[in-house]
Amino acid sequence: MSKSTYMNLIKLCVGADSFEDQARWIAQRKAAGGPNYLSSHVTRMWPKQEAEILKGGSLYWVIKGAIQARQKIVRLDEVIGQDGIRRCAIVMEPELIRTNTAIRRPFQGWRYLKPEDAPADLPKSRVKDDALPKDLALALADIGLR
Repeated sequence: MSKSTYMNLIKLCVGADSFEDQARWIAQRKAAGGPNYLSSHVTRMWPKQEAEILKGGSLYWVIKGAIQARQKIVRLDEVIGQDGIRRCAIVMEPELIRTNTAIRRPFQGWRYLKPEDAPADLPKSRVKDDALPKDLALALADIGLR
């Protein structure tokens, strides 16, 4: 394992076409869940690096082929499905943090993402910038400029 003190996860965001779509979905869930709402995603596999994840890790969301956002992971909860199978609920802060765009190929499930491989958060001064056209944003990310 790297010298990092924490570990992140990365996951495809199915159903959202943009950062704004994902943010809207989370806001709707938070409104329905009340002031103490925490976001969660249930997955079949339990991360073996749980301790490292809980030392400050985030779940990075791949939206339409690129990492665009992250959510801070709060805890991992055991969930037993109706089929009796143990699953892992990744429980996160509801705040969706916009990151610099980073291209990612499709994959199944989640993967570990070392902090040094994760895109930086978008500077607060740029969060309200107009979004670039998707093709341009992906091209810039592909050559490391966004």
